[in-house]
Amino acid sequence: MSVHTIASPALSRRSLLRSGALFTGGAALSGLPFGRMAFAHDVAESWPAVAALADKYVSSRKLANLFLTFGWGQEDHAHTVGGGTLALGKPTPVDENSLYRIYSMSKPITGMATMILIDEGKLGLDQPVHEILPAFRDMQVLIDPEGPLEDVVPARQPITIRMLLTHTAGLGYQIISKGPLQKAFNELGLVGGRVSRMPLPGIEPVTPAPGLAEWADRLATLPLMYQPATKWSYSCSIDLLGRVIEVASGMPFETFLKQRIFDPCGMTSTWMQVPASEVDRLTDNYGIVGGTPFPIDPGVNSVFLDPPEVPAGGGGLVSSPKDYDRFLRMLLGYGRLDGRFVMSEEAVRVGTSNLLPASVDTAGSWVEGEGHGAGGRVSGTSYGWGGAAGTLGAVDFGLKLRSCLWTQYMPSEAYPIRDEFLAAMQSDLEAMRAKKMAA
Repeated sequence: MSVHTIASPALSRRSLLRSGALFTGGAALSGLPFGRMAFAHDVAESWPAVAALADKYVSSRKLANLFLTFGWGQEDHAHTVGGGTLALGKPTPVDENSLYRIYSMSKPITGMATMILIDEGKLGLDQPVHEILPAFRDMQVLIDPEGPLEDVVPARQPITIRMLLTHTAGLGYQIISKGPLQKAFNELGLVGGRVSRMPLPGIEPVTPAPGLAEWADRLATLPLMYQPATKWSYSCSIDLLGRVIEVASGMPFETFLKQRIFDPCGMTSTWMQVPASEVDRLTDNYGIVGGTPFPIDPGVNSVFLDPPEVPAGGGGLVSSPKDYDRFLRMLLGYGRLDGRFVMSEEAVRVGTSNLLPASVDTAGSWVEGEGHGAGGRVSGTSYGWGGAAGTLGAVDFGLKLRSCLWTQYMPSEAYPIRDEFLAAMQSDLEAMRAKKMAA
C-alpha cells in the first residue's frame, strides 16, 4: 500500500511535490555560435563549472548523486558530467542507465502523446474536453479559489484540450489548491503524486481513487479554481489528459505511451511501475530537512515498485538519463529518431510552441513573460520542464542542445541547484563560444 500524504508543517505533499516547475532555461544562451567542438574532448573539461557544481554536492554528501547529460544535435548518445552513487553510503555508481523518479518531467511526454492524437485527428487542439469526457460539460467555478465549494458561478466557456496542455483550464491541484478545495481533493483521493510506501512522521495517508477513469469522474464533480482561459495556474490537467488519451485512442494510457512513444524511441527503462528485476538500478530518494538528507523512498523498497493506483501523466514516471535523452533527441529531430518518425514534424513544432490562449493572464505565475506548450514551458527556442525530486530536462532548438540534470531529493528548493546549474551551464557555454571565436 503506498502512502499518499496531506499537508503537515514540516514535511508535506505540498512542500515535496509542488516545486517541480522549472526547467533548464537555455533560451538565455540562444544564438551562441559554437558547434560540435563542445564534445570534441572529455566533457568534464568542456563543462568545468558544471563539473565543479556536481562535485560540490556529491563530495560534501549533501546528495548521493548529481549527474548531468548533454547531447548535441543527433549525436546518438548523451555525454555526461558528474556522478555519485545510487544511495549515500553505497558503492554502486550512477550512470546513464540508473533509474530516477522524474515526477513532472512526465508532463512533456504526456503532452507529446496528446499531440500525436491531435495530429491524427482523434483530438482537436481547441476541442471541448466534454466531447471526450461528458462529465466535464457544465463546470462550475469558485468565486474565491479558497472559499466554500458551494459559492460558485457557471463556467463562461468549456475547457479545451489546449487549456489542459497549458494549465489554463482553471483546474485545481492537490499540491496547489488551498482551503475546502484541497480538502476535497484529499477526500476524493485526487492525489498529486506518489512519494513513499513507508509511513512518514507527521504525514497522514490519503486513499487514492481506484483507477484513472474514476479519478477523472471524481475530478469533474469539483468546481474550478478559475474561469477557463483566464489565468495560468499549475494544475492536475496533464493527469486528466491521461484519461483523455485513453478514451480518444481506445487503449489504456500506459499502453499508449509504450506503443507510441517509449517503444519507437527505444526508451526501454521508462515505467510507472519499476519491474522487480530492475530494482538494483533505482536510486534512493531523499528528503532534505535542515540541510541533512534522509531516505524517504529507498530504491530497494520504493513505492514505484508497486503498481500505481492512478497512472499519472503529470508525475508518475520513472526513467533513466539515457531514455529521457532519447525523448529529447526525438524532439530535437522534430519527431524523427534513428531514421524513422515517432511523431510528425508539425506535431513537434506545434507542441513545443507557445500554445497559451491569448486571454490568459500569466502575471505572477511561474511562466510570466514566457510561453507554455504541450506540457512544458516555452522560453525562446527552449522547451522543457522539471521534476519535484530535483530533475530537469530541456531541449533548445536554437542551440541544438539537449540537456538534463539528474538527482533525487525533495523538496527541490531545499538546495539552489537549479539556479546554480543554469549559471554554470551558461558560464561553460560562453567559454566555449569565446574559445571558438578566438580560434
